Amino acid sequence: MNRTLRIIAGLALAAVAVSAAAQTYPQKPIRLIIPFPPGGPRDVQARLIGPKLTEAWGQPVVVDNRAGANGIIGIGLGAKAEPDGYTLVMISAGFAAASSLYAKLPYDSVRDFAPVAPLTSGPGIVVVNPSLPVRSIRELVAHARSRPGQLFFGSAGNGAPSHLAVELFKTMAGIDLVHVPYKGMAPAITDLIAGRLQLSIPTIPGGLPHAKSGKVRALAVTGAQRSAAAPELPTVTEAGLPGYLATNWYGLVAPARTPRPVVGKLNQEIGRILAMPEVRERLTNIGMEPESNTPEQFAEFIKSEIVKWAKVVKAAGVRLE
Repeated sequence: MNRTLRIIAGLALAAVAVSAAAQTYPQKPIRLIIPFPPGGPRDVQARLIGPKLTEAWGQPVVVDNRAGANGIIGIGLGAKAEPDGYTLVMISAGFAAASSLYAKLPYDSVRDFAPVAPLTSGPGIVVVNPSLPVRSIRELVAHARSRPGQLFFGSAGNGAPSHLAVELFKTMAGIDLVHVPYKGMAPAITDLIAGRLQLSIPTIPGGLPHAKSGKVRALAVTGAQRSAAAPELPTVTEAGLPGYLATNWYGLVAPARTPRPVVGKLNQEIGRILAMPEVRERLTNIGMEPESNTPEQFAEFIKSEIVKWAKVVKAAGVRLE
């Protein structure tokens, strides 16, 4: 009995210590690992949120770009970091697909991380070359069905969200399109404009300016709701493919075993920052919608995304080394 009481007392003291640590957190700089090169929506979000955290807590947030292996190197560093709340990793939609795309990863996508908070989500935009005789999703599907294997689509690379979004579209629409992978979305858009491709699904920031200039034709957005950046465009579901959903999302995770009170404190502060009018305006201007939910809800969302994209990866027969 004495041993049981000692264990209970030890656990209680540990809980008090963790709670006290959360109250005084942070006491030193926070490292935010971005597992991709500088630039793009990840950096925009990091450089919006980081200074706001610094203003609130008086400790700098140091953005650490650790690019390589489609994000795996930086994410792996985060998994091995000390679980004390002073290392965060920005993940995105590709994180959920990686466990199915790669035979072996240096981390477990569920067990090795403590989800902290979602940041934003944004739809892709279905764009076609203007010479293609289609002006809606229904017309695109009908056109593709009458020409199996004759239409080409470009992506930012094998297994990239822009690739898997079209693979999901293909499966749900029952059509046969030919994939052309590129090293990034910019050259794919260049070839789409030139007519060497017929279709692509870039992000809204990557595709909408070309649609507005008439270089490509936009048909729909891939989110659950219309985008504030292009409210005139229907969702793919509205436009004739019910149930289709493929969003580009971003969020923060910490190493597994990061104290829950620290995770909760980070979650609440990030939610407060994302609700600021100036932050929301900056994000919606680039086609990203701020998101907010609990660490537990974010964890369930990540698990659901892993399951969803595993099915798409299997159907497409995609495998990366």
